[in-house]
Amino acid sequence: MANSVVDQDQRLRRPAGIRSVWLGDTKVSYVPDGAVQGRPRDWLPDTTDETWAAHPEYLDASGYLVASIGGLLVERGDRALLIDAGFGPQSLPAEPGSPNGAIYGGALLDSLAELGRRPAEIEAVAFTHLHIDHLGWAWHSVPGGDRPVFAHAEYVVAEPEWAQRDLLEAGGTTKEIVAALAPRVRTVTGDQEIFPGVEMQITGGHTAGHAQYVITGGGTRLIAFGDALHSPIQVDHPEWGCVYDDDRARSAEHRRHLVAELEEPDTIGFGIHFADVVFGQVRRDGDGPAWRPLNA
Repeated sequence: MANSVVDQDQRLRRPAGIRSVWLGDTKVSYVPDGAVQGRPRDWLPDTTDETWAAHPEYLDASGYLVASIGGLLVERGDRALLIDAGFGPQSLPAEPGSPNGAIYGGALLDSLAELGRRPAEIEAVAFTHLHIDHLGWAWHSVPGGDRPVFAHAEYVVAEPEWAQRDLLEAGGTTKEIVAALAPRVRTVTGDQEIFPGVEMQITGGHTAGHAQYVITGGGTRLIAFGDALHSPIQVDHPEWGCVYDDDRARSAEHRRHLVAELEEPDTIGFGIHFADVVFGQVRRDGDGPAWRPLNA
């Protein structure tokens, strides 16, 4: 038991590697691209110094939260969907006054190759939202060339997110990035199946049209909840918002609903920024719900 606790604590402080789960005939895999550090009091401003003194297992040696960056590959037979596209082949150092520490991407194409997939085989890239750490490889060209990375993919975006895309420019989603995406965007106006066994559900809150994806197969559902939650510690405290949430009240309401859904039987969660515990289940332990990582 002691060794499993130590291993879980280590996983909370490192970026995720490739991890996969099977839902019947559907394979779902985390595709690593990079990571970002978050200053804990800045990222989760409802927390206190006492919060983190009581939970040092979430912080790396520099005192940062560690958030993975990547995508979620959904494979069914020969078909493949990617949810989110990482940060891309770039890095930024920590900036004084920013909620973030260092951020980097670049590994997603190698991760896809390790999973046996070429970018040309991805039929669609579906976005949870249009922040730059979810768009990277969708607007960058093939390294050393000028062709799109996902040559045959359409880009699936919730309609309210696309309609209010100009609001995202302050967060780094520039007009140049939007222009690169625009010719291939298909908007979805409501809850809708976008791939066999994959339904987009528009949740809002974090951004105007933030979406989650519910993937079902083999009697199990997986909820890829995007940036509704940034750290597993929020599962215990869904009232704690993130500095990047556009609508704090709506985000908190959705988190409470989401945590209750994740407690239901035969339900798995996928937290794209959840360090190396991206796949997990919510189980009650003591006073409230808690994230229980899968050993996928």
